[in-house]
Amino acid sequence: MSVRVAVEPQCWRRPVLAEAVERGGGTVSAPQTATALVWAEPTQAQLIGETVDANPGIEWVQLPYAGIEPVVDVVTARPHVEWYCGKGVYAEPVAEHALMLALAGMRGMGTYARAAEWSAPQGRNLLGASVTVLGGGGITESLLRLLGPFGCDVTVMRNRPEPMDGAARVVGPDALTEILPGTDVLVLALALTPDTAGIIGAAELAALPEHAWIVNVARGGHIVTDDLVESLRTGQIGGAALDVTDPEPLPDDHPLWSFPNCLITPHIGNTPEMGLALLADRVTANVALRLAGEELVGPVFLELGY
Repeated sequence: MSVRVAVEPQCWRRPVLAEAVERGGGTVSAPQTATALVWAEPTQAQLIGETVDANPGIEWVQLPYAGIEPVVDVVTARPHVEWYCGKGVYAEPVAEHALMLALAGMRGMGTYARAAEWSAPQGRNLLGASVTVLGGGGITESLLRLLGPFGCDVTVMRNRPEPMDGAARVVGPDALTEILPGTDVLVLALALTPDTAGIIGAAELAALPEHAWIVNVARGGHIVTDDLVESLRTGQIGGAALDVTDPEPLPDDHPLWSFPNCLITPHIGNTPEMGLALLADRVTANVALRLAGEELVGPVFLELGY
C-alpha cells in the first residue's frame, strides 16, 4: 500500500510538511496523482474545496485548523472525502498561554504594566484557586497537568461528563449556572459551535464572583463582547484575559483596550512557528497510520461541530 500525498499550496510551510509526509512513509505527489492532501496554508481555506474537486483521486484531507469553522461549508459539501483536523495538535502551547494569562490576570499585571509610578498592592493567588474550564479536549487535558502543582480545585464542563485526570469534578453543560458562582478563574477552551456561541453573556457574567477572571483561549464568539465590556466597566468581575476576541482583529478604538483589568494578546496562544512543528508531527503520524491501515487521528465530526 502506498500513500501519495499532495502538500498544497506553495508557501513557507510546505517544505516542512513535505518532509513530514516522507517521515511517515508517504510519497510527496502532485495533486493530480495524490490519494491524500495536506493543506499547508490556513489563510487560503477557500482553495481547499477547489483543489479536492479538481483532483478526484484525493481520498482524505489533513487540515491545519484545530477548529473547523473556516471550512465547515467546504467539508459539508464533500462528504465522500475523509476530513481530519488539527484538534489536539496545538494543545500544549495554548494551555501554556492560558496558564500565563490566568497568572497575569490574577496578579494584576494589566495594571502594573500600565503604571508609571509605584502603586498599591493587588492580586490573588492561583495557588488553591477554584478553576472552571469549559471544554474537555486536548487543551484542557494539557492545562489540567500544568495546574497540578498549583493545587487548584478544578471543575470541567464538557458534553460528555466523564472523569478527567486532574479535575475534581466533570459536569455537563446544564450545570454551568451552578458552577460559576464558586469560580475564581473561568477558562474557555471549547470548540465554537451553534450551541456554544455566546455561552458567556450577561447572565453568566453576573453569576461570577466580583473577583473572578475570565481566560479565553478558544474563540471570541464564546463571549458576548458588549456584555463583557459592561462587566469590566462596572467592576462586576475581576477581569478578562483574552487571546481571542469578537470581532477579530479587535479594532484599535475598541473599549476593551482601555480597561486595565483586560489583557489582550492577538490570537498567538499558538504562533505559526510553534504550530508548524506540531502540525508536522500530526502529518507524520497520520500518514504512517494510513500506511498501517489504522484509524487516523483527528477526524472531523460535522454533527458535533469539531
